[in-house]
Amino acid sequence: MNSSDDKAKRKSKAELLLHPVRLKIIQSLIGRQLTIQQLNERMPETPQATLYRQVKLLQDSGLLRVVEHHQVRGTVERVFALAEFGADLTPEDMRHASREQHMQLFMQFIALLLGDYGAYLERDTIDMEKDMVSYRQAGFFASDDEVRELLRKLSSAIAEVMANEPAPHRRKRTLTSILLPDS
Repeated sequence: MNSSDDKAKRKSKAELLLHPVRLKIIQSLIGRQLTIQQLNERMPETPQATLYRQVKLLQDSGLLRVVEHHQVRGTVERVFALAEFGADLTPEDMRHASREQHMQLFMQFIALLLGDYGAYLERDTIDMEKDMVSYRQAGFFASDDEVRELLRKLSSAIAEVMANEPAPHRRKRTLTSILLPDS
């Protein structure tokens, strides 16, 4: 194992996800398998050298894995996927993250959300009703068991649509959720 492998292994998952390019790579791979070229098409603002470097770091850390190899014009093209539970912060990850890291992760999450919403608003034409864009906050009363059941149902429903392949009649959509107890 070389020194970059050692550095990747020593970084916590939270530290790895705090980098905006790495977080976008992880988000791009949720529910799909992509090559570096396909990642580059999804992240045109990211220099290709940066993309290669960050994908390598995520692979060395065990968050990404190579699932296929293709021979393309004399080189081997790798297809990447998230390692099982690769993007998920485990309860142990959450316990070991400092308050500052939790705040940084949340701010990074919100910054990406703002960026996505800003990009939507920059389109030539927007139709929030037709595009089914919404944002709202809903307060409710529930026991811990009722919340666990709600999350199980939501996870199941979301996993079902995340398995959909791109098709002419489908648009990529993003569902964002934040669950917090009332202070």
